[in-house]
Amino acid sequence: MSTFETIITILFFVLLLAFVWILTEFSAMKKQWDAHKTSDPETHRLRLQAYERITLLTERIALQNLLSRQSNPGLSCRQMQITLIDSIKQEYDYNMSQQIYVSPEVWRAVNNLKEQNIYIINQLAATLPENASGMDLNKHIIDYLINNSNASLHNIVLEAINYEAKQLM
Repeated sequence: MSTFETIITILFFVLLLAFVWILTEFSAMKKQWDAHKTSDPETHRLRLQAYERITLLTERIALQNLLSRQSNPGLSCRQMQITLIDSIKQEYDYNMSQQIYVSPEVWRAVNNLKEQNIYIINQLAATLPENASGMDLNKHIIDYLINNSNASLHNIVLEAINYEAKQLM
């Protein structure tokens, strides 16, 4: 091994050790920050309120609850589809700021619920004929939920929210 190769090898190990040291320092700093962040009573209160709001969001965008709030017999299938999707997006957008108080996993779960519900609405609307009514779409969604009880993420998301909120208490 030449002198140059030896120097490169030593330099590589020094850089590797520096990288590992920096990673451990950042990890320790993050733990300190997290401990400080949760020890503040005001932050604790805000986080619990955020979990409450996220729970409400989850309930409001659940398909069965959404259908009961958006029942309008005069709408066509396409109009009902747009109304349901707009309602989900408005609820989500209204509560978007809460993501800074909850874990990334919980926010991802809520986002997945939103996307899944929009997908279900779009897929079921696409199976109906052109002249279908909004009530036809609603019935189709209800039938889907009844026949596929495990198809909705709603309960799983609620469990994740409740689990994390209880960790704060």
